[in-house]
Amino acid sequence: MAERHVLGLSGGKDSAALAIYMRDHHPDLNIDYFFTDTGEELPEVNEFLGRLEGYLGKTIARLNPRRTFKFWLSEYNHFLPSPQTRWCTKQLKLVPFEQWIKPMLAAGDTVTSYVAIRADEDYREGYAAKADNLLVKLPFREVGIDKAGVVDILESSGVGYPKYYEWRSRSGCTFCFFQQKIEWVRLKERHPEAFEAAKALEKDALEHGSPFTWSQGESLGDLERPERVAAIEAEYEIRRARMRKSIPINPLRPVKACPEDIDDVYGEDEGGGSCLICHK
Repeated sequence: MAERHVLGLSGGKDSAALAIYMRDHHPDLNIDYFFTDTGEELPEVNEFLGRLEGYLGKTIARLNPRRTFKFWLSEYNHFLPSPQTRWCTKQLKLVPFEQWIKPMLAAGDTVTSYVAIRADEDYREGYAAKADNLLVKLPFREVGIDKAGVVDILESSGVGYPKYYEWRSRSGCTFCFFQQKIEWVRLKERHPEAFEAAKALEKDALEHGSPFTWSQGESLGDLERPERVAAIEAEYEIRRARMRKSIPINPLRPVKACPEDIDDVYGEDEGGGSCLICHK
């Protein structure tokens, strides 16, 4: 029996900052870093993980689901995943993780999993351990590190941010249903082939009777119409200007140049949240 330490990376800023924090503040721990690759990730995610490996000085294990998204789409009667039925998170993220640590737990090892829930996220909960010898710790919550603290960690380390933050608020699959409409517009601009692939999956699902579309209330075919794109962009700019006016000036913490958080612009009005294990 042994003590094992694992830390899951989503390709997002919070989990990356936690990995950096643990390396710098707990160098005595031999942490195994892992990333569950669904095969549908943005190319910017893999570039960022490579940069992070350089800082950590360790290889990030890639966990690959045994079945593809298309396989599971067929298994779920061609119904697209949605906020109400997040089968993609279960089958492409959680199950591979559980299969990875299963031999460790079966051997009687104590496995501690570190999760990047910040101190300012009281509404979030971590992964519920299913074994007595699997422990879940939330270091950021324990030491009081909030969103601004995450920014400080990433910038001071020199690792910086994933490039997709220039246009998107989350990591995860290119067709994540938690994307906001402005992010779908930008996906079409930045990765048109991924947008077309998502559109094809949606078309297949609708033809099989799926009640869901990727973007709430409209298909990607409707969303990509020029007049609809113009309306989405105009509405986003209005919200963005309103948000910037509402931000109080804190002389003790000068504003830093960092990627804009689309979730700050929209809050919970659109998208409805996110899957913790995918995008943190």
